[in-house]
Amino acid sequence: MKAGGRLAAAVEVLTDVETRRRPVTDALKDWGLNHRFAGSGDRTAIGNLVHDALRRRNSLAHVMGDSSPRALVLAAYAMVWGRGVDGLTLALAEPHAPEPLTEAERAALSRPDPLADAPLAAAADVPEWLVPSLVRVFGDRLVEEGRRLAERAPVDIRANTLKSTRDKVLAALAEFGAFATALSPGGVRVPIGAGPAKPPHVLAEPGYQKGMFEIQDEGSQLAALVADAKPGEQVIDLCAGGGGKTLALAASMSNGGQIYAYDNDRRRFGDIWQRLERAGVRNVQVLSPKLKAETPEPFPSVLLPHEGKADLVLVDAPCTGTGTWRRRPDAKWRVTESALADRQREQDAVLAQAARLVRPGGRIVYVTCSLLAEENEDRLAAFLADHPDFTLVSPVPPGLPGLDRFVTNLIGLGQALRLTPASAGTDGFFVARLVRKG
Repeated sequence: MKAGGRLAAAVEVLTDVETRRRPVTDALKDWGLNHRFAGSGDRTAIGNLVHDALRRRNSLAHVMGDSSPRALVLAAYAMVWGRGVDGLTLALAEPHAPEPLTEAERAALSRPDPLADAPLAAAADVPEWLVPSLVRVFGDRLVEEGRRLAERAPVDIRANTLKSTRDKVLAALAEFGAFATALSPGGVRVPIGAGPAKPPHVLAEPGYQKGMFEIQDEGSQLAALVADAKPGEQVIDLCAGGGGKTLALAASMSNGGQIYAYDNDRRRFGDIWQRLERAGVRNVQVLSPKLKAETPEPFPSVLLPHEGKADLVLVDAPCTGTGTWRRRPDAKWRVTESALADRQREQDAVLAQAARLVRPGGRIVYVTCSLLAEENEDRLAAFLADHPDFTLVSPVPPGLPGLDRFVTNLIGLGQALRLTPASAGTDGFFVARLVRKG
């Protein structure tokens, strides 16, 4: 397919996403199944264009004065991909391309500083209803933070120290331009291309199949390191999901002690058992709930034997995922006020469960991939008000002094760690450490 055909396909997919309100991955998959003549390069280019249009939907719509799929795709091609008006005009002259530019579209794309008069939601590329919440956290840095959240994310990798080292992983992925991450001592980053470039397919590499490394954002790696799990400890990963942080904890513990991986919805475990085997993990026991999620129970029965015994409870809490907008740009525009309220209730519930599991002197590490104070410091304030036997301690354990510059002071509470693409080059994460007195 030529560029014009890819543009038309991207408009078609984005129309499907917006009219049917469905995940972009589903829409792209269906388009590929219905257009089998398209090669892998075509499908990648179309997917990249759709994702880039969604990442910058608000700013592109402001530039064009139009939020239609056509306007967003054409603006993304001209501005985000750097093809300009001339390159876009050539692409639209090709067979199977969308209609040529109108005079209004050409004028909009030719403005020298099209975002100079943009409102804050458009300049930062964030949902308008979330602007007050984000200003509360970032103040006058919101535009910078939002624009970095609207970029493509690199592929981050955690070297599995149970089977390999970072140097060996770097050597194995040298052809991809891999380099060591700045903050995580076991992190490796593979750059991702621009425009229609295919993302590096590291999952097909022998090193991944042998368990040498796992795909994990550097921020997620740091959250697991902040937990500071030690060999011999009893650890509960309370919202384990697919097991990314469970695997990282096992490596930190050198397969010593015991980790219990739990999630209130067993479907979220996915292929956790295969991942554990591939990584060579031997100290994890998966606690699977009954077929129906146990959320209605104040305290899941499968956790009762572990009440008051854990040295560490990792709470990777359910959240709106605002910190992952680089990787899931369609989710940025689907988050709602009711969803935020639901997540807050879930966060309060899971923190209350964690409090029952941790022993005196033990710790809870609270993690979200959210940037919103409503899901972070507000939840800590509510928890500490109800649990005076817990105290917030420094979020930076010994051995990770490089994280000091990301510590944020929570007025009246203490300190926590806030990582963002703009500040740390990671996904957005919030990490706090709570210790039970005793």
